[in-house]
Amino acid sequence: MSLFNNIRSVINRAVLSDIRIAVRYYSDQTDESEEQQKPIDPTKDRTKIIPIETSIRYLQSDAYKKTYGDKPVWFLYRRNHKGGFAPRKTRRTCIRNGIISTGNPCPICRDEYLILDPKNVSLLEQFISEYTGQILEPSKTGLCQKKHKELLVAIERAWDQGYITYDVPFREYDYSLYNTNVN
Repeated sequence: MSLFNNIRSVINRAVLSDIRIAVRYYSDQTDESEEQQKPIDPTKDRTKIIPIETSIRYLQSDAYKKTYGDKPVWFLYRRNHKGGFAPRKTRRTCIRNGIISTGNPCPICRDEYLILDPKNVSLLEQFISEYTGQILEPSKTGLCQKKHKELLVAIERAWDQGYITYDVPFREYDYSLYNTNVN
């Protein structure tokens, strides 16, 4: 008799849990309509499309110089993480459903006027090493994985279209400082 009661209670739990899940699925549809009615914070909204020309003008403006100075956009960015050592990988994305979903978004996601495009050369050059000509790692720049992939595509297209030259700068050294035999 007790075995029968145990089997019966297990079946009832399974059936009730399936009903609860089905009710959740149906109730989620009404919750979405309520979420859409909530006002979106304009500082976190990233659904507005900014033209590339506006982004290029922004990089030359006084507002950009006041915010970032002469340094790259990623220079003053610090990642939030637990523990003493930063994780090797950065977060997947900062923007979900057109809204910034994190408290500390990456340097590109937090400023809506920074647009990764092959024509936006002054922004792309900030992510290329001046000594080696290689693209900087996301662990150094702090970009989320999604924006880093967009950066890679934009830089490759800029190289292909000729907006950026793939040259390593030539450095002249004064060897007399290192070798006393050279005049």
